[in-house]
Amino acid sequence: MAEALRIIQPGGLALAAVMARKGVDASTIGERLGLTPPTDPTAARNPSMTLIGTGPGTWLAVGEAGQGDWVAGLEATLAGIASVSDQSSGYVVLRFSGQGAGALLQKGAFIDLDPAAFAIGAAATTVIGHLGVILWKVDDAPSFDVALFRSYAKSFQAWIAANAGGQALPVSIA
Repeated sequence: MAEALRIIQPGGLALAAVMARKGVDASTIGERLGLTPPTDPTAARNPSMTLIGTGPGTWLAVGEAGQGDWVAGLEATLAGIASVSDQSSGYVVLRFSGQGAGALLQKGAFIDLDPAAFAIGAAATTVIGHLGVILWKVDDAPSFDVALFRSYAKSFQAWIAANAGGQALPVSIA
């Protein structure tokens, strides 16, 4: 039996926008990070980060919980080849998982979230319920992470309540 729909806000994530400097390609950044940056809308992972392709030469970097000075370390690692901007307080990340996660998100996203079209690691910069988001598939549970500007969190919470049909656990977005 599939796990019931669950929506959580993972704690302690660090987020940063990464933009390659002029003339620097993804492989140069990858050499410094020990991770091949995606050159398309996908997510790549290593033990310390997830890197989501958001456009040519740009990524959203997500550091796992418990890494307090993670963004400063990322800035130092990429010094001279990429601009790094801390987004930790600007974005909120929600994880939608279990049965109905894709169906709920599909009510607002104008992209195909069917597993055949949106596999593990697939990502999109899109709109859900008229709000700009970055969406990526984490696993086959299925689990999807959604990053959106923190100032839109209450509107997104209202969208969830209006579209979850009583399925979702209450989520309070901090």
